[in-house]
Amino acid sequence: MNPLNSPLLLGALVGVLALSACGSTETPAASSEAPSTATAPAGTYALHPGSSHVGWSGTMLGVKTHTGTLKFSEGELALADGKLAGGKFTVDMTSYLMTDTNYAADGSAQGTRQNLMEHLMSPDFFAVDSFPVAHFTITKVEGNTATGNLTVRGRTHEEQVKNIVLSTDGSTFTATGDLTFDRQKYGVSWKAPMKDLVLSNDIVLKMQLTGNKMEA
Repeated sequence: MNPLNSPLLLGALVGVLALSACGSTETPAASSEAPSTATAPAGTYALHPGSSHVGWSGTMLGVKTHTGTLKFSEGELALADGKLAGGKFTVDMTSYLMTDTNYAADGSAQGTRQNLMEHLMSPDFFAVDSFPVAHFTITKVEGNTATGNLTVRGRTHEEQVKNIVLSTDGSTFTATGDLTFDRQKYGVSWKAPMKDLVLSNDIVLKMQLTGNKMEA
């Protein structure tokens, strides 16, 4: 694999789940106010996988940026007292879709979308043959920040989804949020062999969710 065409060139993503720019990603300051769901009835809302996704972008400093999405396979969230109270989600790690056009013009094997996708799925990154799904389970919600357990490559650590914006009409919901985690904690430990190319440890995800209220 030519490192100049490597993926989760999570530099500065991966950049979404946004899956980072110049080795770090700045996220707008989180509001202390809870999402506006004051009139939302309590209950469980099922995620609609077909219209929900995790967005990602990744950059190797001074080289190129790639963007794309991952799909959810299932998920749900809970509302109580008009606010987000919990939830759990599963991401299909085999569902990489590349959305940028930053690939080798000659279509060489080292610079194609297919090559990038295969590298992301390989043991260098997410080892999807062994770990085809990732999970996030909410354990606590404070304002527009949800704390929970993220499982990637079979490893689980506490992470936070910030900047949550949630709206519902009582039968459907839409929600967005940002999650940044250190890939090294999860064994996503591929390192660029060239010291002048910086691969960020931060993976930044941007989630877009929709769904419907489940029948009681």
